[in-house]
Amino acid sequence: MPFERLVLFDGLCGLCDKSVQWLLDHDPEGVLTFTPLQGETAAALMERIELPENLDSIIFIDRTDGEEKVFVRSRALMRITSHLPGGWRRLSWLRIFPAFLTDLGYRLIAAMRYRIWGKRDVCRIPKPEERARFLP
Repeated sequence: MPFERLVLFDGLCGLCDKSVQWLLDHDPEGVLTFTPLQGETAAALMERIELPENLDSIIFIDRTDGEEKVFVRSRALMRITSHLPGGWRRLSWLRIFPAFLTDLGYRLIAAMRYRIWGKRDVCRIPKPEERARFLP
């Protein structure tokens, strides 16, 4: 699977879809690649890197320095923003706080995400200009 920086997201979650749209808009260099947790790429990765199949969280896999590093929940969000240009990179500075604290905030939002942003029946199909940045 060819990628350097891969964002695995819940393709059925309205908040996750909005987040991916936001990342696409704020990643003009196209350094991030995406795949839904419900897809074949995610299934193969989840098995290989031994993450639980029912892990219902954002996952970020970074292969940029020659080794594969896996981040989940708030740490994934911080690593993702560290690859964005400009001021958005400052959000990654939140990693100075312990993961149990930042994950608490993440879990609170995650627990309400379907009620607030809804749940989709199927994953969104990327626009033609976005397709190269999505893995199945």
